[in-house]
Amino acid sequence: MTAPLTPPPHDDSPHDVRQAPPPAGAPGEGRYEQDDPGMKTEVRDAAVITVAVALGGVLLGLLWWWLAPHVPLVGDRAGGGWVVYLKDSEGEQAVGVDGTFTLLGLGFGVVSAVAVFLLRRRGGVPIAVALGVGALLGSLLAWRLGAWLGPESDVLAHAKAVGKGVTFSAPLKLGAKGALLAWPLGALLVHLGLTALFGPRDPEETYPQAP
Repeated sequence: MTAPLTPPPHDDSPHDVRQAPPPAGAPGEGRYEQDDPGMKTEVRDAAVITVAVALGGVLLGLLWWWLAPHVPLVGDRAGGGWVVYLKDSEGEQAVGVDGTFTLLGLGFGVVSAVAVFLLRRRGGVPIAVALGVGALLGSLLAWRLGAWLGPESDVLAHAKAVGKGVTFSAPLKLGAKGALLAWPLGALLVHLGLTALFGPRDPEETYPQAP
């Protein structure tokens, strides 16, 4: 007669820590799969944001061309040629042209940052980079579009066309190229602030205290 089979003794040592698997549907299960869209999704979203923000430069260029003050010039004959000079040598129209572009760029920075944050609240480095790059490309596009829509760039030819002593507008151009950074810097600062204040928070991990 054989002895009944008995299970091996269980080691109840305090150093043996066992943890049961989380039940199906537990809050922690699949959290990373649901919250983390993956690198491919982030890169795709970043590309879309870059293109969309850059295309906003068309509207910025149109507004700059429409709102920027005109710099009055006057042409005159000097010997056998033509000279062009400012009609109002003490005028501040040229400063107003740069200021208009800067203020519009800051406004576009705020709007684009808020829009990107609302559409992609989770944020992330690719999204921030896409916002900055798109804003810089948009500023360049606005600058070139406004200059193209503005008055003729050949001031001597323009002076000859309108005649001696007739006032005409100077080409639309940026004297301070730093104005191109108003949009990207404004967008990044606003987006960073929104993410810090209203962005999602990771749950804090708690650790058991020693007895």
